[in-house]
Amino acid sequence: MSSKCEICGKTPANGNRVSHANNRTKRRWMPNLQTVRILKPGGNRKKTRVCAQCIRSGKTIAA
Repeated sequence: MSSKCEICGKTPANGNRVSHANNRTKRRWMPNLQTVRILKPGGNRKKTRVCAQCIRSGKTIAA
């Protein structure tokens, strides 16, 4: 299963983990995805993986 929000398309971000000695290694910031049931037009329910920001902003209508 991919780490992508099905509404806004948010994906993992890349960057560096920096130690106190300034050593740099690659790391990833994963989106905070939650599985929620949303209402589709026509009254159908569907489980989708949505980021927490979309849930808070009201882009999803919870079923």
